[in-house]
Amino acid sequence: MLPIKKQISRLYLSSILGNLSLTGAWVAILAARGYSLVEIGFAETVFHITSLILEIPSGVLADVFGRKNMLIVSSVMTMIGNIIMICSCSLWTICASMVFQAAGYNFASGSGDALAYDSLKMHAREDYYGKYASVQLSICRFCGGLSTLCAGFALLIGHRAAYGIDIVIGMIQIGILCTLWEAHMPQGTKDRQAFSAISPSLVRAGRFRTAFHAIRRELADCFLASLSFLKTARRAVLFMFCNSLVGAADILLLFFLQAKLPEAGLSGFTLGLSLFFMEMGGILGARLILRWQKLRYRSVFLLTALFVTGGVLIEHTGICPLMAAGGFLSAFGDDALQVRTNTILQDMFPSEQRATLISMESFTFSMIMIVLSPLAGILFSHW
Repeated sequence: MLPIKKQISRLYLSSILGNLSLTGAWVAILAARGYSLVEIGFAETVFHITSLILEIPSGVLADVFGRKNMLIVSSVMTMIGNIIMICSCSLWTICASMVFQAAGYNFASGSGDALAYDSLKMHAREDYYGKYASVQLSICRFCGGLSTLCAGFALLIGHRAAYGIDIVIGMIQIGILCTLWEAHMPQGTKDRQAFSAISPSLVRAGRFRTAFHAIRRELADCFLASLSFLKTARRAVLFMFCNSLVGAADILLLFFLQAKLPEAGLSGFTLGLSLFFMEMGGILGARLILRWQKLRYRSVFLLTALFVTGGVLIEHTGICPLMAAGGFLSAFGDDALQVRTNTILQDMFPSEQRATLISMESFTFSMIMIVLSPLAGILFSHW
């Protein structure tokens, strides 16, 4: 078993490798290959549909078969998606790649946070989780910004070379993940202990049908236990909704700013720097919220919602520096609330269903995105 500091450090390193990509600006890459915005939009829709379908099942699988294992599965899925993208020659193969890319995202969603929290809990260091969540969000924002800046280089070397480099990065990430130790084993009840002991022996004996039913029963029990928790923990559901609402508004604002800033006269390298600057707002918010521990959740929610709303209003000025500042302010509020919400929810979630419940929060976010996306399109296109 690794010391807790090495476990957390390797989770950080894995996150860096997982978020650092030459193909982060995949929309620009597909556009450069000659695909229309309609075709690109269709491919993105395939990604989101796959994500909705797999979000909760991937969390259940992580709770039953181990979070470390699902992180490795995530990297493998992403690599398969990259390989398909290298070989792609039509919209349908692009969509096939998107299915695996979405699966990679889903299997990582919740697994890393659950593994980190339970690792800290085993060492009585749960109080460190807030800082861990802050650093993780900072890594995602910074690497996302770097990926945006690398868009020009990816177009220069070609999509095959860019995705090939991402595959190499994925292989290194799998090597890091293999060195982690599993902090959670599915042995919370007698039934789980029986499942862990019986199923492997059934498989070795060739009784695959019986083993399959045992696995299916275990997955169903984990899912139903998670639903039962949410029925009684209404505060947790409220926290999920509040966090997802603010996060969806921020994501949509930053997404539309990619199109609105060029319309306002910004383009080229300056656009990349502006997008990178806005991502840095999230890093600042994730760090500063650690110093605002005395603020109640209601106050944090109201302040961060105000920041995101302010960013949306500033976007309509049509002045590039102010629009970028609005995106920075919105990202600041989003990540500040994310860190506070994650810290509170992890203390509330039972260990046996932790990854499943985190996936349910992500599912809530996706559902809100589906509702807000067309409304945001109308809002940003007419103002």
